Amino acid sequence: MSEPARHSGLGAYGRPGRPGDPADGRRPGRRTARRLAAALGAALAVVAAAPAGALPAGGNVPATDGSVSAESPVIMTIDTVAPQVASPNGTVTITGHVTNGGKSVLKGAHAAVRKPSLGKPLQRRSELQNVVARTAPLGADGIELDSPQYALPELAPGQSQAYTLGVAVNDLSLNGDGVYELAVDAWGSTADNQHERALGIARTFLTYSSNADAQPTRVATVWPLVHGPELAAQTVAEGEQTLSVLRDDSLATEFAPGGRLYELVDTGSKLTGLTWTIDPDLLDTAFAMTKGYKVQKPGTEKNGKPAKDDNVVNGTGQAAATAWLDKLRAAVAKPGNQVVALPYADPDVASIAHNGADLGGMGTALNKAATAGRLTVEGRLSVDTRSDVAWPYQGYLDQQIAGVAKQAGSDLLLVNGASMPEPDALNHTPTAVRPVGNGQNAVVADETVSALFDGDLSTPQAQTLATQRFLAETYAITHEQPQNQRGLLVLPPRDLTVSTAKVLAGALQTAAGGKWVEPVKLDTVAQAAPDPGAATAVPAAADYPAKARATELSATDLSNTDSVQYDLDTLMQVLTLPQRVRGPFSAAMVRSLSTEWRSDAPGGDAYREGVKKYLGELTGAVQVPKKTVVTLAGNTGQLQVSVRNDLTQTVTNLSLHLVSHQQNRLWVAPQEDLVIPAAQGVTVRFQAQARNNGPVQMTAQLFTTGPNPRPYGQAQNFQVEVTSVTNGVLYVFAGGVLLLLLAALRFFRQRKRRAGQPHEDGDQPIGDAGTAGPGGKPEDTDDADDAGDAGDADHGGPGDHAVEDGPAGDDPAQTPRGSSADGRDRTSSDEKVGP
Repeated sequence: MSEPARHSGLGAYGRPGRPGDPADGRRPGRRTARRLAAALGAALAVVAAAPAGALPAGGNVPATDGSVSAESPVIMTIDTVAPQVASPNGTVTITGHVTNGGKSVLKGAHAAVRKPSLGKPLQRRSELQNVVARTAPLGADGIELDSPQYALPELAPGQSQAYTLGVAVNDLSLNGDGVYELAVDAWGSTADNQHERALGIARTFLTYSSNADAQPTRVATVWPLVHGPELAAQTVAEGEQTLSVLRDDSLATEFAPGGRLYELVDTGSKLTGLTWTIDPDLLDTAFAMTKGYKVQKPGTEKNGKPAKDDNVVNGTGQAAATAWLDKLRAAVAKPGNQVVALPYADPDVASIAHNGADLGGMGTALNKAATAGRLTVEGRLSVDTRSDVAWPYQGYLDQQIAGVAKQAGSDLLLVNGASMPEPDALNHTPTAVRPVGNGQNAVVADETVSALFDGDLSTPQAQTLATQRFLAETYAITHEQPQNQRGLLVLPPRDLTVSTAKVLAGALQTAAGGKWVEPVKLDTVAQAAPDPGAATAVPAAADYPAKARATELSATDLSNTDSVQYDLDTLMQVLTLPQRVRGPFSAAMVRSLSTEWRSDAPGGDAYREGVKKYLGELTGAVQVPKKTVVTLAGNTGQLQVSVRNDLTQTVTNLSLHLVSHQQNRLWVAPQEDLVIPAAQGVTVRFQAQARNNGPVQMTAQLFTTGPNPRPYGQAQNFQVEVTSVTNGVLYVFAGGVLLLLLAALRFFRQRKRRAGQPHEDGDQPIGDAGTAGPGGKPEDTDDADDAGDAGDADHGGPGDHAVEDGPAGDDPAQTPRGSSADGRDRTSSDEKVGP
């Protein structure tokens, strides 16, 4: 790097600049009028060809529009300005880079500071925007100073050179306190164009302040602590402890020094007047990690399987989470700060308003999230919180969003200024709060100021430009009406990065040190008197930004989540210990609605799918095992149907319905209520009557009991094969005929006795012998045994059921008929029910 060029205080042409010099700010000296006209024409051609400048994404003042031309091939940057606020008799040091973005070598070039045009401050915020909109060098950028100048070596295309310029504040000829443009240009020629000209320029702002004669603007800054949902619905029992399961271990890094969440807390802890805006789910996750936790193996997060050793590993962030929570508790407890509890898991109120307002479960979920959010933050941090604040995605608001937020109990809305622009007739920046109807107030963030911190300010250039613009904008706001104190909201994005957070913190401290800004908590701004000229109309849904709408959770996403609530309510009805399941799944359902899925749609899909499948696993643990064919031998008997409970708690409030698809051929008894112990099963016996042989389709379905019964789990269809109905009827007829014959024979014998004939069978009376059945054996008169319970001493009547799979050590003699010795029901497969 070359040394700065030394000058005697005069310009390269021996005299200072003066009004009337060319539009690029350079003095003509002894150059001919023809050279000057050519250079000026070329510069104006560049200006005419350049697109109109605008505030770029992230809100930073551009060093250049990124385009180069043969006339302006240099890309200039300003990397640092120190100090950030100028004071009388001081010196401002500027560093940056000069890069040859053209196709020819730079020759005889140098970098220099421009003195602000006429030394007048920029009085209005619109004037700041005009500076931002410029691209090529203009006379309005001021006049290049003779000293200091930095001589640049020859730079080939693509080469870059750092520069440092220290300029005395007095040399800038600043005319009183205010905001000034601070510009650095490169002047010289190129190998293919020998005439000297302004080759490129970089612009920023310099605030000059020597007194504090204005009422400082009260600035409330939202400081977000938000992260995508990590807690899964599954848990793991380890000894006597129940451990949480996370979908990945990213928080172990984020909570450790250098991690995003650690640095946000560390940076915020050095400030006062912050509004800590916290997702309660993040606190719950951190707390769960302090107890030890498991992490799902990659690729298993959406399979919905219970957590076991084959699909989870130990988490590594226990110590980091513990230290982070302690650090956060100390930070939020500082006087002057405020804590806002977002609804639990930060549900996407905008997506719900646009795509799920007609789903009954959404309102319930939002209300639960608001209550759980407040209780969680207060419990985990031991601080008072405000929980009636809605922060829709990126602060964009419309009437539908405001309505849904109101239904969820949110009376204060954090709004992006783009949604509620100020009327053109307003000649000052209004205070941030304003009523929007329906009992709600909006605190509207300044669009320009908040946009400065939208992106990741990871380079020195971006950091400096954002800081200098923040200082300039807030100074201008304060001095628009110096004695009219107003409130300003700074609303950075939810995913505020470490670099950007540090820039924002530094800018707040600098402005507060200059006494034109006073950092305050949100309530201070929200409780101020509204400005009567401010915009209060909430836009219609049609005016919601298309780009934001494109990232919303879809109606299908919300419907799937709503169905989870229905399935969860069904499961809750049958559990004797519902609290074991209700909490994890209610939280998981709300997490499925998180605003964070906007930036991670695949992650959101996987999370919702995993929750739904896991709930299905639990619901399916209480089921009628599959069967295909059952044989009923006889015209009457009992059909046995097994019900399994593989949960670790007893289930109740269930009934089993067995429905014949052909009642005229096979009739079965009504349903029966069930109570099934944990990890056991029961066999329910239904009385059946058959009228014809052949197959009959049956359906076994569990239902919840109570005032609003609903189907539980999957229905099971199977076939009953009815056999021997005809033979049974013939047996009845044959038996009747035999009885008639015996009666006739007895009558005949009695007549013979009366006639004195001997009894041919000795002393055995007629009829004492058992009635002969088929094959000469005695006929069992118990019809139930014909259907499968012959010899079962303890079988019951219709609807009786026996418990299966009892605890180890149960008496084998108690194994129900139709079950194996280990208690597993024989009816779970193809079988014959009968003798």
